[in-house]
Amino acid sequence: MRGAMLRHQPSGIGRSPLRKPAPRGASRMVAKQPLSVRLQKLDMGALFKRLGWPLLLVVLGFGSYALAQRLLPYADRPISQVSVEGHLRYVSQQGVQERIAPFIKSRFFSLDLAGMRSELEKMPWIAHAEVRRVWPDQVVIHLEEQLPVARWGDEFLLNNQGKAFAPPELANYGHLPQLHGPQWAQEQVMQQYQMLSQLLRPLGFTIARLELRERGSWYVSTAQGIELSLGRDHLVEKMRRFGTIYEKTLKEQNANIARIDLRYANGLAVAWREPIAPTAAVAAPAVQ
Repeated sequence: MRGAMLRHQPSGIGRSPLRKPAPRGASRMVAKQPLSVRLQKLDMGALFKRLGWPLLLVVLGFGSYALAQRLLPYADRPISQVSVEGHLRYVSQQGVQERIAPFIKSRFFSLDLAGMRSELEKMPWIAHAEVRRVWPDQVVIHLEEQLPVARWGDEFLLNNQGKAFAPPELANYGHLPQLHGPQWAQEQVMQQYQMLSQLLRPLGFTIARLELRERGSWYVSTAQGIELSLGRDHLVEKMRRFGTIYEKTLKEQNANIARIDLRYANGLAVAWREPIAPTAAVAAPAVQ
């Protein structure tokens, strides 16, 4: 009888030994490198970029400031020359120099340009002033004078922008046309004066007086002695109608016309100087 035989083999003989799996997440200790080794591995270029440039800029800033403080007394000179530009008819060079004398006592960089400009524009005949420095010790002033176009009431002149100003020698400008109206209407009256002047000039008339009354009606007195009543609106249309009728009917009797009333829808009324025919109405010609 054959029996099974079991043989006992010692462990570790004829088979591979069992291995324990390494636990996951385990870390191993690494020896810390000396400080000298770590410093050698640093990127010195990157360190310079991070620290060197800001430090260099700070040094340059302080150096520039110190140099500027040393050079400032040599660059900030007293003003030695003032040049005045512009076509001056009503303002003298001497008057300008006297006006800005307190400012010129300052040095170049401390000169108050805005204050000087404001002081110059307070002069009645100065409409606009520009002031600038020219290194090392010069000031250049450019002036624009007022352009008087008309009188405003009895105390002021109007420039071409409709702005009122009051020169001391107002009596010298009696030859200018006289404009009247509410204080707030200066620009409006000037605009109407310019428009009416353009329409009357081809007819041989110039305006001596233009008045805007409180109710909004316009009145014109020409230098040729004729008064025009225009009413409140449609001034251009009325003036064109007057021009047409004047050229066809009234021109030959110009010397005998005292007043013309244009406040009619389709015509005008004429007041004559001769007492025998004090008033006449003229209808507008029919449009063909």
